[in-house]
Amino acid sequence: MKLLKSVAAATLLAAVSTTGAWADSTDPIKIPMNDWTGQHTSARILGTLLEKLGYTVEYPTAGTVPQFKGIAEGDLHMQPEVWTNNVGDVYPKAVESGDIVVLGQLGLSSREGWIYPPYMKEKCPGLPSYEALYDCAQAFAVADTFPKGRLVTYPASWGTRSKDVLAMIELPFEPVAGGSDGAMIAELKSAVVAGDPILMMFWEPHIIFSQIDFDWIAWDPVEGECVEEEGQMRGSACGFQQASIDKIANKDVATKWPGAYKLLEVLSIDNETQYALLDEIDNKNRDLDEVIAEWIAANEATWSPWLESAKAAMN
Repeated sequence: MKLLKSVAAATLLAAVSTTGAWADSTDPIKIPMNDWTGQHTSARILGTLLEKLGYTVEYPTAGTVPQFKGIAEGDLHMQPEVWTNNVGDVYPKAVESGDIVVLGQLGLSSREGWIYPPYMKEKCPGLPSYEALYDCAQAFAVADTFPKGRLVTYPASWGTRSKDVLAMIELPFEPVAGGSDGAMIAELKSAVVAGDPILMMFWEPHIIFSQIDFDWIAWDPVEGECVEEEGQMRGSACGFQQASIDKIANKDVATKWPGAYKLLEVLSIDNETQYALLDEIDNKNRDLDEVIAEWIAANEATWSPWLESAKAAMN
């Protein structure tokens, strides 16, 4: 009888262990890396903590908008930093269908729009109103765009929001896609040093605002949220919808990696934290992984409760 009980117990233990192994799979969790440093910090903090839980993590490169197809189809698994006003067509459909699950906000507060150096006010009276740009487009022109002004937009993989707004309000500017986060920063710094004209679509939080003063183009006031895709025109242009910065995962993550799902759910990163990391990486040219490792070592009191929540969810 004791032998039978022992065999039964062993069989039950094996079944439970198998179930646990399936629920928290040993397959690698893929966190896409987009093309700006802030997202890199969020992804690496999440990934480093996942590794502390015993998961294997991979970081494939993916465009900001193209990544959502991969997440919806399960080729990519989770993303801690999604700016919801720049998501293309696939994302809202995938959220509605349940293929992508939103796990709440990351904790960053954001701003997006067009920025310019304060010295451009002398060359373009009427700033910061976007209305001033109609009369002084040539002040922002370069040889390739004259007589139109030049607007540096987000990289092509981030969508066409600025180009679309320009077309709707018939502003005489030529949109030129930025090459990357780093290329845009380099162009801003170069223009300011030389005192050259520049107008650029940009976002906050970003470390550049701790280094150089910029002003933001002002738009017409609107009740509620700006819906940038719908019927903007001169005299009633709201500019750009401001983002919620959300955490998302493929629908199967909750059952395949429940601990990872819970960690993503409780993960929180604020502007102050990201600014400090960006200062080390972008200003001091330090290695991303080294900076994240230092943050992890110095902030156990912050992330330890997140891991405890994640462990409680693991089978």
